[in-house]
Amino acid sequence: MTDTPLGRIPYDRLHIYYLEGQAGSAENSFDNRFIGNWEEDGYSFLFFAAPAEDDVRRYVAARSDLTLIDQYDMSYEDWQGGRFQGLRAGRLVVRPAWQEGPAAAPGEIAMQLDPGVVFGAGTHPTTQDCLTALAILSEDGPRGTLLDLGSGSGVLAVAAARLGWPRVLAVDFNRLAVKTTRRNVVLNGVASRVLAVQGRAEELVACRADVVVTNIHYDIMRLLIQSTAFGRSRDWILSGLLRSQARDVEAFLIRAGMSIRQRWSRENTWFTYLGRHGRGCKAPSTPL
Repeated sequence: MTDTPLGRIPYDRLHIYYLEGQAGSAENSFDNRFIGNWEEDGYSFLFFAAPAEDDVRRYVAARSDLTLIDQYDMSYEDWQGGRFQGLRAGRLVVRPAWQEGPAAAPGEIAMQLDPGVVFGAGTHPTTQDCLTALAILSEDGPRGTLLDLGSGSGVLAVAAARLGWPRVLAVDFNRLAVKTTRRNVVLNGVASRVLAVQGRAEELVACRADVVVTNIHYDIMRLLIQSTAFGRSRDWILSGLLRSQARDVEAFLIRAGMSIRQRWSRENTWFTYLGRHGRGCKAPSTPL
C-alpha cells in the first residue's frame, strides 16, 4: 500500500481476480500493480491497481491448487459502497488520508483513515455506530485494555487509541486486513498503543481485556459471546447484526444478565449494542 497524494482516492479502478484456493500473500509474485490478497473460505481475491490478467493466469498455471473463476473491473468507490468523504462520530472526526478536513473543533479528536480495499471505510452504518459507541465509552474514566475482534481497516482500533485507550489489540484472520490496520496505526501515530495481529477472533477472545469490540459475521459473533472468555470483559460493543440476528442476540444477552446501555438501529436493518457485564452474569441454559 503506497502513500496517496492529497486530493486523490487510493485507486482509480480496481481489477479483482477471483480464485478458488488459497493464494497466500503472493506479494513476491507480482509487480507494484498488486495491492493484496483477500482470502476467505478457501477462495482468494487478488486486487490490482491496473489490469493483470496475463500475470494472474501465469501465476495460476504454475499452481495446481488454484483455479481462476472470474475477474472484475470496478471503481474504487463502487467497491467501498460509496465515496468516503470523512465523518463525525461523537468527539471523533475521521477524514480520508488523501483529503484535507473535516477540521476538528475544540474538544474533538481527529484521525486519518486509508481503508485500502478492506471493510471499514466509515461508509457502513455499523462502523459509524461503533465509533459513536467508543466515543461514549471513552467518557467513563480509566480505559484499560481494548480488544478489537475483526479489525478490518483498523478504524476502530485506531479510534480507541486516539480516544485514550493505552493498550489496544486488533485481531483479524485476514492478512490484508492486518496489513491495512498496521498502515493506519502508523499513519495516526499510535503504534505504541495498538498491536495488530493475524488470528481467529474465537481464539483470541481469550485475551484479557476491559472492553471487547466486534463488528463481525454473525456466525463468529455467536461463538464469541457464548464463550467464557467474553464474560471476563467489563464492557462490550457488538455490531454487524441484521434484525433477526439482533433479536436473538439481545434475548441471549438479557438471559445472561448483561446490561444493554444503548442500542442503535439503522433503518431497522443494522443493529449495534453497547453494554456491560452485570454482577450476576451467567451462561444461559438456552444457548444462542
